[in-house]
Amino acid sequence: MPRAPVWFGLPFMLASFVLYGQDADAFKSKTDSLPALTDTLSVFRLIDSLMVLFDEEEQSVFHFRLTYNSNVMAAGRTLGIDQFGLSPGVTWYHKSGFYADATLYWSADFEPRYYLTVLSAGFARSISTHFMASASYDRYEYRFDDSYVPFRNAFTLSAAYDFTYLVLQTDYTFFYGDEQVHRITPSVTGQFSKNNFLAMDRIRFTPGLYLLFGDAVFTEIILPQTAAEWTIALWRMRNGLPWYTVKTHREFGLMNYAFTAPVYFEKSNFSFMVSYMYNVPRPLPGEILDLSESSFIMAGLSYRLPVKRKSDW
Repeated sequence: MPRAPVWFGLPFMLASFVLYGQDADAFKSKTDSLPALTDTLSVFRLIDSLMVLFDEEEQSVFHFRLTYNSNVMAAGRTLGIDQFGLSPGVTWYHKSGFYADATLYWSADFEPRYYLTVLSAGFARSISTHFMASASYDRYEYRFDDSYVPFRNAFTLSAAYDFTYLVLQTDYTFFYGDEQVHRITPSVTGQFSKNNFLAMDRIRFTPGLYLLFGDAVFTEIILPQTAAEWTIALWRMRNGLPWYTVKTHREFGLMNYAFTAPVYFEKSNFSFMVSYMYNVPRPLPGEILDLSESSFIMAGLSYRLPVKRKSDW
């Protein structure tokens, strides 16, 4: 059985990886901020060192992790914060393919600093020697009391084909709640490793390119321009209606692409990851944003704890 591609440990994360640039106060006040943050959570778990590998597919395991992300160096569809963030978490993978995950998010720039818990459950399994698929559900529990959260749930389907040195993957995520959005993330990831090198059991380098396609609902206020339109506007005002017209429309397209360069250092049941990510945001049709390219560094430490029991619990 081949090792799992880099996506497996947390496939439900790879929904998208963007966030509107803003400070903490603006973050809490804008209704579009939390959906964007939910998108961005994939960044933290996308390159997570705690990936449940298929090296021991017949064994159930726990994975404990702590991930750090550096300052974001530019605005745009990025975190837009000046302080670092931490995200501890634990994943339980059963040898049948079912898994559950809990991840906490902490940032020095938010109030409260511990601002989010993500609970996830899913199923991932090899369908053939090289093809793998998964399905998962995520629940987002924010701790901002005064913020409107358009959705708190996500359902993700993932499929990947392992060419040994190259992995092709596509993820589809449906975020839902009071509002709904869709995200599609195709990706290509390299797989290079060296065993028994530099006192490590294994060193892995997994550079990747990720594309983010998605949709968003835009609201436009259309003001009267012609004499006829102003006549209609005055009639609307006399009847207690807004004198302007509100038009909403949904747009779909490429929202972002990103390059990642994670390196994993594995020793016994421990793994340390360091990664650089470069983010290139793209506006949807008709979208007006201060879009800037950005980059940041992530690091993570994980511990793998096999469940050494003969029973099939």
